[in-house]
Amino acid sequence: MFFASDNGSGVPGAVLAALARVNEGPAPGYGADAAMAEVTDRLRAVFEAPKAEVFLIATGTAANAIAIASFCPPWGTVYCHDHAHIEEDECGAPEFYTGGAKLRRIPGNHGRMDPDALRAAIAATGQVGVHNAQRGMVSITETTEAGTVHGPAGVAELAGIARDFGLPVHMDGARFANALVSAGCTPAELTWKAGVDVLSFGGTKNGLMGVEALILFDPDRHAGKGWEIQLRRKRGGHLFSKHRYLSAQMLAYLEDDLWLDLAGRANAAAASLAAGLAQVPGARLVHPVQANAVFAAFPRVAHRRAQTAGARYYMWPFDQSLEGDGDAPLSCRLVCSWNTTGSEIAAFLDALRG
Repeated sequence: MFFASDNGSGVPGAVLAALARVNEGPAPGYGADAAMAEVTDRLRAVFEAPKAEVFLIATGTAANAIAIASFCPPWGTVYCHDHAHIEEDECGAPEFYTGGAKLRRIPGNHGRMDPDALRAAIAATGQVGVHNAQRGMVSITETTEAGTVHGPAGVAELAGIARDFGLPVHMDGARFANALVSAGCTPAELTWKAGVDVLSFGGTKNGLMGVEALILFDPDRHAGKGWEIQLRRKRGGHLFSKHRYLSAQMLAYLEDDLWLDLAGRANAAAASLAAGLAQVPGARLVHPVQANAVFAAFPRVAHRRAQTAGARYYMWPFDQSLEGDGDAPLSCRLVCSWNTTGSEIAAFLDALRG
């Protein structure tokens, strides 16, 4: 009964087999391997972006930080949701890689920035000229940290506001596949057609051993940014010498739409879990369930029963204690992965009911 994070999932057999194949014999390093060229071709086709530049990076934090640093100067402001991963969970990496850019938190329900609040924040930036941080870029998280999905229209609305001020748009797509399956659209419709300039395309949270793709959709529009990303990746210590092991993972991920299959399984498991929670006395959902995460609240005693039975998940927020009397509802985050089983879900629900 492991619902702590989709980072905890195993690696699909097809990916392990691809790693074994690429392990045979020597190969050029630093991204010059044959598999990387194929990865670029595949991602260009998937996203309908024939000129896109693709860079593989082992961690989501580095992918986000390098992308942001390549577009936002040290004196710039990055606009993101209050609970965006780049704000709460990356140890200041965006600020570090940019050399000091300011992250401006934007409120909004269920993990989505409020459009009016975003517009007001951008408009108010830099009003005293040189004495202020300046406008930099907008970063959208899809899937959000609340497990919700913007969809093409939601992304386009936020990106449109950025465009009104001449700002570039980054998408943190650590769970992009889950959002795409949920939204039922094409990858292009959820990204560059909606106004996204650069995407951190996640793999690790969706079954890969450890690789993300940073995708620059239109190098012609952003002249020199592809080279800057390469330099920042190398300078930041994230250009792998044995790059073929990153390429092999991503290539297997894209083969026969494995990435969409894995995300579909995780989303279906979350939907099943949410449906089961609706039958648990005293339980309620905190956010709509639109991808692979379920945010729910249920009585303290039910939490105790579940954790005693071996369930692993995070209280959300973290500062809630299972100690004490009474049955006050406590909220938590339950994340399903591609290999979450129906028996795990059933055992968890049984433990909650007692």
